[in-house]
Amino acid sequence: MSSTINQDIASSISSARINKEKRFQIYGVAALLFAMIMLVTLFITIFSKGLSAFIQTKVNLDIELTQEVIDPEGSRDLNVLKQANYQKLIDDSLKLYALNLFDKDEKELIKNLRMILSPIAYLELRNLVIDNQDFIGKTKKVSFIASDDIDQYFKGKIDMSIPEDDRKITDIQEKFLDDLQSKGQINKVFNKTLFTKSDSREAELSGVLGAVIGSFYSLLIAGLLSIPIGIGAAIYLQEFAKKNRITDFIEININNLAAVPSIVFGLLGLAIFLNMFLMPRSAPLVGGMVLALMTLPKIIIPARAAILAVPNSIKDGALALGASHMQVILHYVLPLAMPAILTGIIIGLAQALGETAPLLMIGMVAFIPDTPIYMTDPATALPVQIFMWADHPERAFVERTSAAIIILLFFLILMNSIAIYLRQKFERKW
Repeated sequence: MSSTINQDIASSISSARINKEKRFQIYGVAALLFAMIMLVTLFITIFSKGLSAFIQTKVNLDIELTQEVIDPEGSRDLNVLKQANYQKLIDDSLKLYALNLFDKDEKELIKNLRMILSPIAYLELRNLVIDNQDFIGKTKKVSFIASDDIDQYFKGKIDMSIPEDDRKITDIQEKFLDDLQSKGQINKVFNKTLFTKSDSREAELSGVLGAVIGSFYSLLIAGLLSIPIGIGAAIYLQEFAKKNRITDFIEININNLAAVPSIVFGLLGLAIFLNMFLMPRSAPLVGGMVLALMTLPKIIIPARAAILAVPNSIKDGALALGASHMQVILHYVLPLAMPAILTGIIIGLAQALGETAPLLMIGMVAFIPDTPIYMTDPATALPVQIFMWADHPERAFVERTSAAIIILLFFLILMNSIAIYLRQKFERKW
């Protein structure tokens, strides 16, 4: 009788345990599905808003490059060509296209139609004439960058059903644009400006080149500083340092630094690099040094774990053959641990690439329209550029913000993919 009772109790306990395990598995699968749904939603949102930024609207106009306006004396002097009234040539072309469409005051009409082109339209025409001086005296079809509002109009992001006073596109502009489109004067091309220009107040002229170069310089400095220092510190702590209170204190603080908010490192960089050493503000050099401080603990910790994972038998065998302690580390331990160390390095630098807060503290949030050449030149970074564009009220900056996020995600995914590849290719198992 008692054995039957014991069997029933054991069966009920076993059944309850199995049910708990099944519930736990269900919870795990549900959590995984939820995370995947959120990730897919994020990607769909970003890509749906940002992909249109890779396309740019162009307005093609027949421009009469009158010699009397550009170069009356025919000298072809560069200063004369630069100072010519190219805006008048554009206005004359717009007037000619609008001649049969509108019965309006000429000045108001031209002022209205000018806004369909980018503010630098006259500069585009000037550069074209300077590069092709044989065009002077001829009529040429010139492709101009459309203004941001016009670009959004052709992308279907402006509601034309609302009253004219409440939208960016006037009825005159709409009628004129529809006429140009019917004549094949409007076309959409790949947005090279996004990759070849730096920041601008005008959305249609803004690009990520300056931010990408700033991020590259900052990441380069961070890597050059953090990698050798981090690996060296890991080797010393794991192989040479005596286990005492001092090393325990250092290890605890390294682990704590890995969890410190990144903005704290920005404050440290502001206090030391800028205020104490008077280094240039908004420079990738300073940004890289701050990111190096932030990345160091994230390199030291996995590097120590990788070194510790190397079997003692390999070390003992090398020592038995007469190798010194340093030779064992350099020729045996470090090469075997390097795949895992490289993975930690790349992941740490990938995280540094996406950081914004520490760079804000050292002034890399400034509006910088020029592309940096040297590491001491004022610059911004890609995540900071995203932060700045997201704060602009213009509709066109919304899609550029998403486009910059897509570019940043591309680099982050690339770096993490490299880390996975290196681990799988070079990792050794014992």
